[in-house]
Amino acid sequence: MNIHEFQAKQLFAQFGVPVPRGKEIKTPKAAAKWAAALNSPVYVVKAQIHAGGRGKAGGVKITRDQAEVPGLAKELLGKTLVTHQTGPKGRKVRRLLIEEGAGIAKELYLSLLVDRDSGWPVFIASTEGGMEIEEVAAKTPEKVLREPIDPAAGFQGYNGRKLAFGLGLPAIEPTVLNPFVAMLGNLYRLFMEKNASLVEINPLVITTDKKLIALDGKVSFDDSGLFKHPDVQAFRDLHEEEPLEIEASKNNLNYVKLDGNIGCMVNGAGLAMATMDVIKLAGSWPANFLDVGGGATKETVAAGFRILLKDKHVKGIFINIFGGIVRCERIAHGVIDAAKEVGLKLPVVVRLQGTNAEEGRKLLLESGLKVDVATDLWEAAQKIVAMTGKKRKKAEAPGEAAHA
Repeated sequence: MNIHEFQAKQLFAQFGVPVPRGKEIKTPKAAAKWAAALNSPVYVVKAQIHAGGRGKAGGVKITRDQAEVPGLAKELLGKTLVTHQTGPKGRKVRRLLIEEGAGIAKELYLSLLVDRDSGWPVFIASTEGGMEIEEVAAKTPEKVLREPIDPAAGFQGYNGRKLAFGLGLPAIEPTVLNPFVAMLGNLYRLFMEKNASLVEINPLVITTDKKLIALDGKVSFDDSGLFKHPDVQAFRDLHEEEPLEIEASKNNLNYVKLDGNIGCMVNGAGLAMATMDVIKLAGSWPANFLDVGGGATKETVAAGFRILLKDKHVKGIFINIFGGIVRCERIAHGVIDAAKEVGLKLPVVVRLQGTNAEEGRKLLLESGLKVDVATDLWEAAQKIVAMTGKKRKKAEAPGEAAHA
């Protein structure tokens, strides 16, 4: 789950990470009132959406004139921002963060996330604050520093000092060395205690009066840990999330909406990725990633089926189930029940393999539903692509594509 910048900064403040004075604003009138209370030499008006690149898209405004703040707020509220992370449709701005400006002497980049290779939390830092870290890593990888944290020992002072000296802080501004190390410890506590998956500050600035301030903030959370944190769940902004993804999470389904036209329902993340690949090889595009889990039941399959059918872009459905833990006849019952409940009108191809696969295929064939049953993955993909009318002039078999 992602949260807004103003919410991330609320968490930062709770954990002792310095942030500018700021407040969430939803109306120009409230903007005028807060600007008067803030009484700052510089005012920063920031659009709040779950996407990066807001500044480049015109979503960040700066002024020294307090009287201009309500007008800037009116300009941004209701505006649709299109960034490299929103896609072409963009995101509508429904709230703002208005905060005091800061005199910037130096910008740094700092984040904390899980290293997928080791499974340890790792700090990422760079002197190139304000830039996209992916770009820095691609062009000047030597400027990206990593400091893994042994979860058994937790964050230690030497971890912070190693990063501080790697960034050259003693030469840049020696007075921020100890505050920087303390900040890293506080961010690590936030990360672990709130089950975060990402904490990012870009830029982390050294001000002209020799202080450290988190000028921007981004925090993402592991959905599996949200049940332990009602305060974090309260940050959820349903306007910023895909409604079908919200519905899927309520049914314990792993669902991500994509831009294609073939709805996929698969058990197991690896098989789901392979299914999307083979749809693409057959000449079409998946409309989603949907993993109903290795222990899928009749009920979860029915819930997944209903979610697929609510996507207006879906022109056909491909169900690919391997019965290892789950039994295929249970999957078949779920498909039959859901199809009858919603009134199935789209073409459906079902591939069942594994435990009781033959029994499951028989149930589907005898159900009276217009469901095409297949045993081979490539055959099934070609069938659903042909049924939806999206097909290359000449479909390549997976083996042929690999040698192309």
